[in-house]
Amino acid sequence: MTAGHGIFFDGAVSARQEAKIALGDTALHVTNPDGRLLAEWPFGEIEEVAAPDGVLRLARRNSGLLARLEIRDAALATAIDERAEAVDRSGSIHRRQRASVIAWSVAATVSLVLLGYYGVPALAERLAPLVPPEVERRLGAAVDMQVRGMLDKNNLGEGFECGARPGEPPGKAAFEKMFGRLERAAALPVPLRPSVIRREEANAIALPGGRIYVFEGLIAKAENPDEVAGVIAHELGHVANRDNTTTLLQGAGLSLLFGMVLGDFVGGGAVVLAARTLLQLSYSRDVELGADRYAARLMDKAGGEVRALGTMLERIGGATEPGAKILLDHPETKARVAAINAVAPKGTPVPFLDAAEWAAMRRICGGR
Repeated sequence: MTAGHGIFFDGAVSARQEAKIALGDTALHVTNPDGRLLAEWPFGEIEEVAAPDGVLRLARRNSGLLARLEIRDAALATAIDERAEAVDRSGSIHRRQRASVIAWSVAATVSLVLLGYYGVPALAERLAPLVPPEVERRLGAAVDMQVRGMLDKNNLGEGFECGARPGEPPGKAAFEKMFGRLERAAALPVPLRPSVIRREEANAIALPGGRIYVFEGLIAKAENPDEVAGVIAHELGHVANRDNTTTLLQGAGLSLLFGMVLGDFVGGGAVVLAARTLLQLSYSRDVELGADRYAARLMDKAGGEVRALGTMLERIGGATEPGAKILLDHPETKARVAAINAVAPKGTPVPFLDAAEWAAMRRICGGR
């Protein structure tokens, strides 16, 4: 049995008592010089408390007393350290705890990344079809405020939308005529809100809830109204397939996920991130093909030129989404054009606008 000496305070009085310390199999025994037992502490209940250098000060956990035992014998202190788990003079427990914390932190980080990469997108795809149209409209309205702010670099406000300035209303009327024909053929369960905006890129985007932005540059790049209609039909495909809602849920879900880690529970970060995601996204090939198929069917139903979308894709390099920069000879662009042309009917299409209306629509943002 390992033994030594120490100073014992019984917690009842402040007097210090010289004591003999003996380490048994399961407990530490404290006796006075005459051999009278003063305390018996199981090793599992012993804890270390703050003490000066060179002193091991011990207490009994949850005893309700202020009893203390001070050990200055290094060999005895080491023996107690080996038996009492809560005593860590060697630092081994601390090292094990630190290693455990690091391991759990790495595991948590990996889990977070996997959840963000696989879990959130998969959940968003399953949730998007279940979102009620009214909820989708409200989500879209929240994101729309951010999207407009990001697109309207010159802070034009209401003037950011084309069609209201002098000379522009005829172009707006022509655009609404073209869009109305598509809208009636699509018969979507959400009200559509199209606008032509003063942006030079040849693009168009659709937001959740039916908000459609057609960029001025798209009309400038087109050679006839059916090419514009084909791109808009493609965007209506994203609305019908709820691709943009899925993207919003993915963006908001990831923001919420990382916001929980970083302490941002307000939700504003989710909306901003979702808006940026919508503006910078490049849909997957399957999603784009799905929107192309929808556009081909819709153009056919509306009586327009189905091949017009493929022609426009070739001209603008396959980019119908902001941020999607695809070269003209990209095999996916060729495959998309071929798929569109393959389903085109052989009948004679009816142009969406006559020559005068098309000329007016090209001036919808003034001066073209």
